[in-house]
Amino acid sequence: MAGCRILVVDDEKGMRDFLEIMLKGDGFDVDVVEDGRDALDLLEKQFYDVVITDVKMPDVGGLEVLRKAKEVSPETAVLMITAFASTETAVEAMKQGAIDYITKPFKVEEIRVILKKALERRNLERENAFLKKELGRHSSFSEMIGESPAMQRIYELIRRIADIPTNVLVTGESGTGKELVAKAIHFTSSRGNAPFVTIHCGAIPENLIESELFGHMKGSFTGAITTKAGLFEMANGGTVFLDEIGEVPLCVQVKLLRFLQDRTFRRVGGTEDLCVNVRVICATNRDLEEEVAEGRFREDLYYRLNVIRIRVPPLRERKEDIPLLADHFVKKYGKELHRAVHKISKEALRILEAYDFPGNIRELENIIERAVVLESSPVVTPESLPAELLGSSVGRGGPHKSAFSVDVRLPQEGIALERFVEDVEKQLICQALERTSGMKKKAARLLNVSFRSLRYRLEKYGIDGFSRHAEEPQGH
Repeated sequence: MAGCRILVVDDEKGMRDFLEIMLKGDGFDVDVVEDGRDALDLLEKQFYDVVITDVKMPDVGGLEVLRKAKEVSPETAVLMITAFASTETAVEAMKQGAIDYITKPFKVEEIRVILKKALERRNLERENAFLKKELGRHSSFSEMIGESPAMQRIYELIRRIADIPTNVLVTGESGTGKELVAKAIHFTSSRGNAPFVTIHCGAIPENLIESELFGHMKGSFTGAITTKAGLFEMANGGTVFLDEIGEVPLCVQVKLLRFLQDRTFRRVGGTEDLCVNVRVICATNRDLEEEVAEGRFREDLYYRLNVIRIRVPPLRERKEDIPLLADHFVKKYGKELHRAVHKISKEALRILEAYDFPGNIRELENIIERAVVLESSPVVTPESLPAELLGSSVGRGGPHKSAFSVDVRLPQEGIALERFVEDVEKQLICQALERTSGMKKKAARLLNVSFRSLRYRLEKYGIDGFSRHAEEPQGH
């Protein structure tokens, strides 16, 4: 409760003094005003966690203060107090969002209990909102997967630093799973039950990123129709993951540096310093040292972030993990897409292991999802893999080593790649049918594809399969 900001509005000096002394003694930051008009002005300029207001005051009453507080900041809790109890007024106050309505005189403990419950409820709502988002994000990867020596070293480092609140910089190519490392650090630590907030810096427009990080006051810029807490504030007690940190503009880097130094910040348009307890983990696929040298990233911020560095290796450097990852994704998408596909064939796996995966784990996941969609049997076969992978095993002893080579040169003006590949595929299918006198089953074996796959291609390209001159295979 300490550190929360409370506004007291009452035209009685004795009540103002009493509440100010009590609340400051409990560790709150307190502002007091004697009339509702001053309260309206302050609510436009400052954020308050709680407003305690008298109902009956000259000129501007408590209900108007309540409406204004909820207008500029819906998450502000408002407690109404009055010397003249009225059922109608109490009902109206609760309808407009007051947390409670009490009459004078009241006991000190009564106020304390109400404030404690209000702040606990507000924090719980914040945590629930983030937990719902987190459950959605967990759909991409349920956990870190890999038994290679490189991954074992990362696991060990995560265990060692999980409960040390120092900054961590996670580096690696796009698609290697940097966010998974950040999540593993968070959920392994004592902060695991607190919010884990991901901020994709490259996805937020430059003119809005400061507001997203630090929040803003109502009216601080066009479109700021209410006061809004930033993501640092909402992650209090937990972890903030700044993905693509190299995308943060220089003007925001200054404020981020100040925050990392003392964990205080100001909302956009605000005048008060706010303090939060969060751990910061950053990630980038850029060379930040090069960015510093080019003047695009602050050197002092780089050193502040780069206390503990974790490099996530690309998939081509840990190919021994491909079987585990492929099996995980086959089972995942078989379940999610309601497909009766539950494993991957050895031939398909060898093709995957021969490929370098420039898109890393994200590319492997996409390939497996596609294969599960296209596969007609319970096992992922080579025919369900993209055509570019089938050529990756040429010359490496793979199961689809080509019996011929094609000298293809890219014209200066370029080509329509998909149409070119389709033309080659049609020619090979026609040659196979000619060689087998139109027997589709034999042609499928010659092309090393399933009969269903061949039939699909025949329909796709409008090839009749010489069916007038050859006997169709039975049982298909």
